[in-house]
Amino acid sequence: MSGYQVGLLVILCFNVIAAYAVYLPLAAGQLNLGIAGFMAVGAYTAAYLTNEMAWPLASAVVAGGAASGVLAMIVAIPILRTHGIYLALATFALGQVISAVFLNLEVVGAAAGYQVIAYAKPWMVFATTAGVVLFVFLLSRTRFALYLTAIKNDTVVSDLLGLNVRALQVAAFAIGAAIAGVGGGLYGHHFSFVEAQHFSVALSVYTVLYVLLGGTQTVWGPLVGAAFFTLIPELLRAGGGWRYVLFALFIIGFMALRPQGLVTPALGRWLSGRRRSTEQVTS
Repeated sequence: MSGYQVGLLVILCFNVIAAYAVYLPLAAGQLNLGIAGFMAVGAYTAAYLTNEMAWPLASAVVAGGAASGVLAMIVAIPILRTHGIYLALATFALGQVISAVFLNLEVVGAAAGYQVIAYAKPWMVFATTAGVVLFVFLLSRTRFALYLTAIKNDTVVSDLLGLNVRALQVAAFAIGAAIAGVGGGLYGHHFSFVEAQHFSVALSVYTVLYVLLGGTQTVWGPLVGAAFFTLIPELLRAGGGWRYVLFALFIIGFMALRPQGLVTPALGRWLSGRRRSTEQVTS
């Protein structure tokens, strides 16, 4: 593959990781608009550990994810007392606070950014993305995923049925933040530089759009949504400066016609039925 193709796939991988970080809390009915902040925590933590503490790259990236997860568990207790738009605003504010902290933290370069010595090769990005997708897929096959769906549908009934709603919500929020931290740590080491300005609210909003466009009802929705948002603008390059206008109009039209997203359980059942029909015909 050419350098351009490899670079595009790397960007797609980072978008996929971020999308799954949003997907997990969203599966429990939590809209996290501060996901960029948790990516920043992972990026700066991992970069500091490899630069100043001489940690191996893999260990530093995992530690960055763990730091994001621990922070999420701490802040989730007060934040998850809110619901709906208030929860979205609370997570939005949290992301801004985290970004502002790193923007003024001299030990990691403050506004000038932080140079990262260790380098994460593209194959490491690909392997980590595959691991994240596999992890979320396996998690979707457990009772934990069923509990999250139940909480999203009705928290009161879930509580009456004996589910520890608050603990499950905190777990989903923390796991999503940990995935974001891993993605952030990997991002900083691949591009060899970390700056707080990159982890802005726009990054969080785009990531949420990946999940909403792909669909929140299946585990494959975030993957498809991230791929769509990453690859389609490149295919529209022939439109020049109009490509983003065309892309935006396409998204508006698509969401008006299919608000449930690209991938739904009904689509999965239809494809499965078509595959079985084809196998019967060929046999």
